[in-house]
Amino acid sequence: MGSGVIIASDGFILTNNHVVDDAEKITVKLSDDREFAAKVVGKDPKTDVALLKINTEGSLPVARLGNSDRLEVGEWVAAIGNPFGLDSTVTEGIVSAKGRHIGDGPYEDFIQTDASINPGNSGGPLINMSGEIVGINTAIFSQTGGNIGIGFAIPINLVKEILPQIKSKGKVTRGWLGVAIQRVTPAIAESMGLDKSKGALVSQVVEGGPADRAGVKVGDLIVEYNGKEISDANELPILVARTAPQEKVPVKVLRDKKETSFTVTIQELKEQEVVASANQKESLGLTVQRVTPQLAESLGLDRPRGVVVTSVKPDSAADEAGLQRSDVILEIDRKPIKDRSDYQRAIADVKQGKAILFLIRRGENTIFLALKS
Repeated sequence: MGSGVIIASDGFILTNNHVVDDAEKITVKLSDDREFAAKVVGKDPKTDVALLKINTEGSLPVARLGNSDRLEVGEWVAAIGNPFGLDSTVTEGIVSAKGRHIGDGPYEDFIQTDASINPGNSGGPLINMSGEIVGINTAIFSQTGGNIGIGFAIPINLVKEILPQIKSKGKVTRGWLGVAIQRVTPAIAESMGLDKSKGALVSQVVEGGPADRAGVKVGDLIVEYNGKEISDANELPILVARTAPQEKVPVKVLRDKKETSFTVTIQELKEQEVVASANQKESLGLTVQRVTPQLAESLGLDRPRGVVVTSVKPDSAADEAGLQRSDVILEIDRKPIKDRSDYQRAIADVKQGKAILFLIRRGENTIFLALKS
């Protein structure tokens, strides 16, 4: 069971996608005990939003949609829902934080609250003291399965952005930049000569994608997208997703400590494509060997290049940085590594105590890791 909220008098109901996903039959029970068969009008798994429709005689009472951007940390809110089958339960608390990312996907921007949210609350409204919906309750953090004061709601402004598409098309169309990105850790920032961690570091560029055609390269640090500063990598996928396909967007990057601007024509995100925001661990206790043709084939490389990590010493700098056996080292401090000789020269040039920036290939992905020498 889950919860929902009526947003239109003719029977449109908001809830979570995970509440109704793969359901064969959906029954909606109102607070006056009337029950109706419901159909799914549309859903968006990436934000965990679904829109249902029931047919009733007469108009239904409607909850007003508020403005989640105006919410402030410390503001009082209430959660309404069906926890453990106890329908029409109201709990209260405050907004504990905004813009939370909990690892559920690239489009997270959760409101965190200590209003009690439990299994069954999913899909119900989070309301402000004016009775307006400011969020859709979605998830909890718990080691026991019950509430411990850490719950998460989808901001209603994010829902309002995608609702017209869900209602008219049954799904959401998003923009696609064609890059994989990762967060800039303090160690990576130091290795790049930055005074602080900021932006989204490009670890992979899809060949033929929008960013590739515009001239964006691996190692570029995206610091501004469509006029909005990128202070954290998690912000970029949300901004890209909100961009209409075929829109031309200005993108500013730092490349070799110099600011460069590009104009990118955003494409439509297909189901198999993602704008990744990878949170990597913070490489020297490692051994490497050259990549033979046989190794290249087994590692999925188009040709022998780089050096492959054969072992990582536990608790070493490499281990702490997140390097793993079978990682292929392609660059060190932005210098290409073609073989062991390149690798040994690059390591010999590193000064003690300096952060070293590695570009590695792991499986189908390329990522940056910073190792403290």
